[in-house]
Order: sequence, then structure tokens, then C-alpha cells
Amino acid sequence: MCGMGVQTALALLLAAIGVFVVVNWISVRTGLPSAGLLTLVGIGYALLPGPNVSLAPDVVMTCILPPLLYNAALESSLVGIRRNLRTVISLSVVLVLLTAASVGVAFGLLVGGTTIAVGMVLGAAVAPTDPVAALAVARKVGLPLNIVTLIEGEGLLNDATALTTLSVAIAAASGAEFSVPSAVEEFALAAVGGLVVGVVLAFCRRFVRRWTHDVLTANAVSLATPFLAYVLAEEIHASGVLAVVVCGLIVGHYSPRLESGANRLQTRAVWQLVNFLLEGLVFLLIGQQLPGIVDGLAHYETSTIIVAVTVTVAVVLLVRPLWLVLTQLFPRRLHTRLGNVADSDEDVDAAGRNGDSEKLSGREIFVLSWAGTRGVVSVAAIFAVPMVTHSGAPFPNRDLLLLCTFAVVLVTLIGQGSTFAPLVRALDVRANAIDELRLRNHARAAAVEAALDRLDEIEHDDDEDVDVRALEAVREQLSARLRRYRRRIDVLESADSDEIPKPTGFEATIGLRRAVIDAQRDELVRWRDAGMLSDRSLRVLGRELDHEEGTLPVSTPQSPWRDA
Repeated sequence: MCGMGVQTALALLLAAIGVFVVVNWISVRTGLPSAGLLTLVGIGYALLPGPNVSLAPDVVMTCILPPLLYNAALESSLVGIRRNLRTVISLSVVLVLLTAASVGVAFGLLVGGTTIAVGMVLGAAVAPTDPVAALAVARKVGLPLNIVTLIEGEGLLNDATALTTLSVAIAAASGAEFSVPSAVEEFALAAVGGLVVGVVLAFCRRFVRRWTHDVLTANAVSLATPFLAYVLAEEIHASGVLAVVVCGLIVGHYSPRLESGANRLQTRAVWQLVNFLLEGLVFLLIGQQLPGIVDGLAHYETSTIIVAVTVTVAVVLLVRPLWLVLTQLFPRRLHTRLGNVADSDEDVDAAGRNGDSEKLSGREIFVLSWAGTRGVVSVAAIFAVPMVTHSGAPFPNRDLLLLCTFAVVLVTLIGQGSTFAPLVRALDVRANAIDELRLRNHARAAAVEAALDRLDEIEHDDDEDVDVRALEAVREQLSARLRRYRRRIDVLESADSDEIPKPTGFEATIGLRRAVIDAQRDELVRWRDAGMLSDRSLRVLGRELDHEEGTLPVSTPQSPWRDA
């Protein structure tokens, strides 16, 4: 927004937020992916007269990408990625390198006036997937856990591979000195450096938490973490992207033990807002780059443009499913492993029910292939290609590379993104809701049993001075909760289909609890309006009711126990 007046920039920002809200409303009601819709809106706006916003690669890579990746890592599963590590590595490292090489060779050989080195620059830019659109749909339609984990792990870790490959490819295409050993060394140092920075910073966060007991300080530290990880890694010429992802995975893994409930609730809310705004901004920016890209193609023949775009899109779409099919032919020991979580046959069966399997089925391969959408990383990467080479000559075919990258992003983000949900439903690749709910309620029952055991320890501990009446009151509450969970388990165990059984009186009970909470809230407001209660006290008491309401499950006619 450089060169714009403050009021113009503010007007554009407010208009963008309005667009985010409207598009999200449309997405929720139609099932269409908001990422694709926002990209189309960006293209439409760019074609109108008036001020436009150019995508600055440095700003995207330094200010937008780190928080997006960090939030995604916080929401991901370190255990799941570690359990599926071999498959994740094959997608985030091997497949990225294979895609970059395939695009580079095809582009260099089939598009006139280009070279394989220039094609490798394009290949490195379009190789990494952007899981935002696919994951948003995957969670809505209830994909199996192993598929979601693979999409998450690939999307989080492949950016580092692609960006390192891009820097090597740019050097080769610019005529700088290049050798395979030096390229491998650069890649290894970037990966190891990013890994070390991420691990060190994540464990530094554990010590910082001792001085961040208040929620505001904890939020400030959380927001600063991804930027610090990225900058530190880049300063030592390591992978800033990998540092952010590793740090986020470790912090998210240890968060349940090291952060208070109040901190987690507010930090999650803050990150949801940040993610909502940044994702919307990114996809709007992607769409707005189309006119500028088209303007730079005047000196290319139409046939060259068509061949370049067709070759690039075709290779990107074909390499992914071919690699997924090929990996299924590998020996079983090279596939997803259950690791130490399965110590018995029963554990293996339980893990299998929750999505872990040694090989993917044909339908799962098809779904995973269709989840390979490209997005902001690809666009930012190709815009980061320098205008001139080391010798001062214009970078070869840069405008053509921009168009090919943009075409891949549009085809995958809009084409695959908008058809992903119908495809998943048509193939019926979904997690078993009964198994998921059964596992949750078994875990809840186990947690309550652990709490009752702890009460028994406190009761018989001579050093503990405990009010017997208070102890019995807490025990009765926990026992009632345990009985409720066991009744749910009995209903779920007797279910003989994938349809979630509707518990007797469940929705009526939830409705009554919501009604009494609303009545309490209305009465507190009446006290405030009558001057009998201060606003400060109203906010304190209101938060108590808000937390109580937050414990109620979200009930829908199709799945009354989805969040129960």
C-alpha cells in the first residue's frame, strides 16, 4: 500500500474486512471454500478502475506467512505427524523435489526459449501445497484422521523444502556458480538450522511461561513467537519457515500441561481472529495480481503461453497422484508406522479405527491427490524471483513464470478446492463418527476416574487439611459425571451403524441449560440497568456464565454428540 494516503489505505482495509465477512457467510451456507471465493473477488476488484494493492514477497514471507504457519502448527498434532513421519517426509520433501524437477525438465524441453534451470525455478515455486482450503473442507466433511494428518504435515513442512530449492534454482538460472554437492549442503544446513532454532525457541517458551501468568502477557508472547522464530532462523541462513513450524508443533504439544485454561481460551480466540484476517488478506492479494501478470506477456507468442501454462498445470496435477500410487508399492516397513503407541493387538486395532493404517486405499489416494491445492507460498515465491540476474541481465522468462504459477494456483485453489467436498462425499471417505465419539467418552470417563482417585489420595493424606463436606460434594459431582459418560458409552457401544444415536432427552437437557443461563444473564443486566450492579461486576459475573455456556456441546439434528 505504499504511495497511498492513510484514508485510502484505511478505506481499503475496511472494505477488505467487509469482504471477508460476506465471503465467510456465503462459504458457510454454500459449502464453497472461502479461499477460492476470495481469490475470485480479488480478481474482480483488480479489473475495476481504482487503487490496487501489489503483493510484496518480503512482506508476505516475513509478516504474513509466519503467523499463518504457526497457528496451523499449534492446531496440528505432533504425535500424529511423528506417527506418520515416513509418509509425511515422502510428501513434504521427496514429492516437492520430484515435482520441481519434473516441471523443470518438462518446461525446459517443451517450451521454446527456456532452459531446465529456469523451469526448476518455476517447479520449486509451484511444488509446495497450501493446505488451508483443503483442511477447511476436510474437517467439515469429517475425513479420516490419517488423511487430515498427512495434509497438515505435508502443508506445514513442504514450504521449507520448496523455498530452499527455489534459492538454489534461482542461483543456477542466474548464471551463478552451481554444484550439486553445494546445493545439497545448503539444503541440509537450512533444514538442520531451522529445526534447531524451532526446538530451542519452543523450549525457551517453557521458561518464559513462568513470568507470563496473566493472559495479556501470554498472548503478547504467543503473537511474537512466530516472527522471532522466522527472523532468528533467517539471520543464520537457516529455514525460517521450518523453524516456525517446529516451534509451533512443540508449543502446541505441551500447551495442555504448561498453560492455564484462561490463557488457552483467550490465546486460541486471538489466533482465530488473526488467522481469519490474514488468510482473507492473502487470498484477496493473490487475485489482485492477475492484471499485472497479464500486462507483462505482450512480447510472448500466444502459442508459447498456451504451451507453458498447459505443461506446468499438467505436470503438477499428474506427478502427485503418480507418486502417491508409487509409494503404495514400497515395502510395508516404509509406510506409516504405529510406533510406540501400539503395544498390543488391541492397541493396533484401536489406532486403526482412528485413522492410522499402513497403506492408503485407492479412494484415500484419490482424495489426497485432490487436496494438493497451491496458494500464497507459490505466489510469494515466484514474485521473489529477482528482476535481473547476477550479471545485470533481465531474469529469463520471469513474466511467463509468473503466469504459469498463477495458473496453477487458480486451477488448484478454485478448481480442486470447490470440488473437494463433493468428491469426498461421493467417495464416502469419512471417519467413523461412532468410533470417534466412543473414544472421546472413554477418555472422559478415564479422566474422571483419575480425578476420583486423586480425591481418595487427598482424603487419606494426613498432611492435607480438607473439608470433608467439600470433598464429598466434589466427589458426588464427579460420580454423577462418570455415570453420565458410562451411559453414553453403553449407547454408543450398542450402535450397529455409522448413524450417531440420539440420546434420550439430550437436546431437551441442553435447551433447558441454555434457557436458565439466558435467564441469569438477563437478570444480571436488569440489575445493572437498575443501578444495583456495576458494569465491572456485570462483566465478572457474565464471564462466569460465558464459561458455563461454553461447556455445552454444539448440538445439530445430524450429530447431537458431535462435540459432546
